[in-house]
Amino acid sequence: MSEPGDGRVAVYIDFDNIVISRYDQVHGRGSYMRDRPKSSSTAPKAGFAEKLAEARVDLGAVIDFSSSFGTLVLTRAYADWSSAVNAEYRGQLVGRAVDLVQLFPAAAYAKNGADIRLAVDAVEDLFRLPELTHVVIVAGDSDYIPLAQRVKRLGRYVIGIGVAGSTAKSLAAACDEFVSYDDLPGIARDEAADADDVEVAPGIEPVTEVAAENAGEQEAPDGAAADGAAAGSGEADSSAPTTEAVAEAAPRAKRGSRKRSTPAASVADADEEQSEDPQHVATRLLARAMQLGHEKDDSPWLHSSTVKGQMKRMDPSFSEKALGYRSFSDFIKSRGDLVELDDSSTAQMLRLAPTRPRRARHSGRATDPVSAR
Repeated sequence: MSEPGDGRVAVYIDFDNIVISRYDQVHGRGSYMRDRPKSSSTAPKAGFAEKLAEARVDLGAVIDFSSSFGTLVLTRAYADWSSAVNAEYRGQLVGRAVDLVQLFPAAAYAKNGADIRLAVDAVEDLFRLPELTHVVIVAGDSDYIPLAQRVKRLGRYVIGIGVAGSTAKSLAAACDEFVSYDDLPGIARDEAADADDVEVAPGIEPVTEVAAENAGEQEAPDGAAADGAAAGSGEADSSAPTTEAVAEAAPRAKRGSRKRSTPAASVADADEEQSEDPQHVATRLLARAMQLGHEKDDSPWLHSSTVKGQMKRMDPSFSEKALGYRSFSDFIKSRGDLVELDDSSTAQMLRLAPTRPRRARHSGRATDPVSAR
């Protein structure tokens, strides 16, 4: 098997399965079938929308974890996308460039056949794309056991992701590695991925504010601008963004502010994410990348290049220069309360600050209770 980060990964999501399983986990077994509308013309039960929001699935956490095994070659989700429940995930799906496969139920209350279609597509992809090294199956149904077994026989590494309490033990056993949805970095509330409280080091300003100040200086008289530049040069820090870098990066940062960070509750949430502070978005991205790195490596220190590579896989638009930093090490130093940097040797090493929690590395089997379906 390829080392983590060197692989070529295919992700297959039984979307209905994971959404229903999560709903039942939060609200009790069988709750979804009781609460859902019986037909498209039937009004949902009171409080159904609120209960759906409480059990919302964070696709970003699933996809980010999958990217820790290597480059995502394809990410495909199977569901009846005409369903209002699934359509609510439009923001997450579009933001992550997920390939959507439409599956209409053959009859009322019938299954949409996602398990068969997903399995057929996965096996076909293994022969069509021989460079695939890892296959991620996001589901908990025992129907996927033959698929996991076949993928292993074809020499690929199989990762399963399912919701605790709705996952068959036999499916977990059939995978090389199985992870509970609740254990994914970015889901648990006691981990460093919840990094909104992290402050950027003094002297480092969000690029949007610096760009605004620069714009004001350009409109000021030449003498005033020159005086301001002279005063600022004496206070410059070695890790502070250069004026040239900020001026050049500001347009890119404006475009990059569309990065996702939390699951969108609706299409309107995408607009809120566009206006979110790029510095906070980058901090959460760094936190999740560090969590994923520690999941894969028992060593307390991670190579700086490995962490940056993981961040780029999770968000290809990430650029420390677009945020106003000369280098990635300057970006790391500005977040010293989250990550420690050891640059005493040629290779720069990183680790989560001791005050930050670090989850234990996953074993190759499910650690949460699973059902025996």
